[in-house]
Amino acid sequence: MTDKQKNILKDNTAIIFGWFFAFLFFFPIFWMVLTGFKTEGQAISIPPLLFFEPTLENYTEINSRTDYFHFAINSLITSIGGTLLALLIAIPSAYSMAFNTGRWTKDVLMWMLSTKMLPAVGVLMPIYLIAQKTGLLDNVIALIIIYAMINLPIVMLILFNYFREIPKEILEASRMDGASTFSEIRQIVLPLAWGGIASTALLSVILCWNEAFWSIVLTTTDAATLTSLVASFQAPEGLFWAKVSAVSTLACGPIVVFGWLAQKQLVQGLTFGAVK
Repeated sequence: MTDKQKNILKDNTAIIFGWFFAFLFFFPIFWMVLTGFKTEGQAISIPPLLFFEPTLENYTEINSRTDYFHFAINSLITSIGGTLLALLIAIPSAYSMAFNTGRWTKDVLMWMLSTKMLPAVGVLMPIYLIAQKTGLLDNVIALIIIYAMINLPIVMLILFNYFREIPKEILEASRMDGASTFSEIRQIVLPLAWGGIASTALLSVILCWNEAFWSIVLTTTDAATLTSLVASFQAPEGLFWAKVSAVSTLACGPIVVFGWLAQKQLVQGLTFGAVK
């Protein structure tokens, strides 16, 4: 076998594996959408039905039982609010760590990232009591603060890597011209790292949108998000698979479309500085 044939075989093998894993990840979404158009009997039939007469019964019942747009707006508010708050804290912090690197900078970053390994249930009681005492139960402000703190380590780490790609000579020249720290961030760092910041914001919005634990625990009706709406379709008798699939499709749909439209910017930003 010639080198050319080996390269062709290698490329074809990579393409086959790529399509296989793409199908593996896409199939649960496809099946969820498909099940949303089945009756409850069809949804649990054995063997599973691939061909059937679709029905809008589940979506009609969801629309009659709940106010979908109320939950969607709450998800939008908490996702954008949590992202903006995280960026407001992370940008100056990442700037300080990137351009004033000390002996313990990387250790601090790793410590912050290690907090993501803490089970949410481990801090459930103190956070619930704080929200209760401050009157923030069933309030979007509580979710915005919690979502921002949850995603802050990841946002910090990504922005730190972005800012390190900015040549320090540019900042040194601005300081010689008398620029303040705020001016450096606003006029130099933000414009040069805008693509990375936007990509980080996109990732944070997706993570906030998909957060379910705190929304279910801290909200009931007023501040409930789409993840709470999905959980509300669980009954003592068990799960109604067709209805859960339909409401899950409505919950996942906006963020899937958003991620699809922004995939180029998201991938470009997340790989920024990975290859020199």
